[in-house]
Amino acid sequence: MKNKMIFIISFIGALGGIAAAILSGITEPVLPPAYNPAASPYPSAIYAEGIVESAQTSGENMNIYPEVAGTVKEILVSEGQQVKAGQPLLLIDDSIQRATSEQQGSSAEAAAALLRELKAEPRKENLDVADAQVVAAQATLKTAQDTLQKDQAAYEIDPRSVSKDALDSALNAAAVAKANLIVAKKQDDLTKAGAWIYDIQNQERQQHALAKAYAASRALLGKYTLRASRDGIVLAINTIVGNYVSPQGSYDAYTQGADPVITLGSLPSSLHVRCYVDEILVPRLPLGSKMVAQMSIRGSDVKIPLEFVRVQPYVSPKIELSNQRQERVDVRVLPVIFKIGKSTNVNLYPGELVDVYISE
Repeated sequence: MKNKMIFIISFIGALGGIAAAILSGITEPVLPPAYNPAASPYPSAIYAEGIVESAQTSGENMNIYPEVAGTVKEILVSEGQQVKAGQPLLLIDDSIQRATSEQQGSSAEAAAALLRELKAEPRKENLDVADAQVVAAQATLKTAQDTLQKDQAAYEIDPRSVSKDALDSALNAAAVAKANLIVAKKQDDLTKAGAWIYDIQNQERQQHALAKAYAASRALLGKYTLRASRDGIVLAINTIVGNYVSPQGSYDAYTQGADPVITLGSLPSSLHVRCYVDEILVPRLPLGSKMVAQMSIRGSDVKIPLEFVRVQPYVSPKIELSNQRQERVDVRVLPVIFKIGKSTNVNLYPGELVDVYISE
């Protein structure tokens, strides 16, 4: 019985080994690729990596940075939205600057009011007071002179009727009254002359300086609103309400760097591709008017013809695609910009990497 069981187990093991050998020998059919790798459509071509960007007359997409620092109060647009030149995009909290501007505006208004007051002098009420003071001084002088004449006449008739001290006091009172009349008339002339020209000029300068300070404050207040400088489309918003932004941009917690607050591109009806040709291949580039190129979109079999736009005539380190400031090899590239032909079979977005082949 024991030998029989051993035989059965050995037979089953042999059958399993044969089945495993048969199964391992079966070859699975090779699956076709999801898409064909990018290949040159020309007999001889120059390859370059490219990046899709908004059509620009020069430069790249417009990165918008605020000129002032503060907390984002409100975002008025959304990504992908088309905007017009001058349209507000984002508001930064301006409460402190607004209060400062209002204070400077009030100071400028007060200076202007004081200037108008100086130019409006003499005031009728001040003239009436000055005239009344002259009349009062004249009356006082007349009283003092009458008293002096009476004392002098009595003294001449009988020196014992008026003391010498009383006569001297009458003389002094008349002299003081005469001097007071002269002062009253001078003050009347000064009032009628109005404000001194130098006081007016000084006030004009102060009012002008305060008005300029208020205008500068108002201009700075306008910087707390980010506006579109031209028609375009919002490509990216790199902040949220409550975030702190500065002229350096908005802090990105993922990259731990500063990004532009808003990236603005041209309308999606026209896109460019900026390709970077290695400097050792630059001598092989044909003339711009004869340059023929085609790009392949990664992950698809779509190929789109390109139309030459311009060459950016400055060879620079290849850091645009990797964003690395230091590399082991100093690879330098020449940017060449093409216009992308219309294609209804694929969606393209600024920032997308593509493969570009330029016919030699």
